[in-house]
Amino acid sequence: MTDVKIYTTRVCAYCIAAKRLLKARAIPYQEIDVTGDDAKRAWLVETTGRRTVPQIFIGDEAIGGYDELAALDKSGQLAGKLGDAQA
Repeated sequence: MTDVKIYTTRVCAYCIAAKRLLKARAIPYQEIDVTGDDAKRAWLVETTGRRTVPQIFIGDEAIGGYDELAALDKSGQLAGKLGDAQA
């Protein structure tokens, strides 16, 4: 299964929703809390072009935030991106 990383902050409803979706699908993920970490936040903006969290990566691909994750799940494409039919 491809590694999933989710960049979050402590107070973020969409971060909680994204982690809940990943847990519901039994998809392991690494959470990186960027609360107060200006360097990581700057890297995220540079890498993704977005200032919001969560920012979710599947492997090296930035897929976006919760809305994009939910859309991939709903369409069935999330499993393909993970390389595992169990997603």
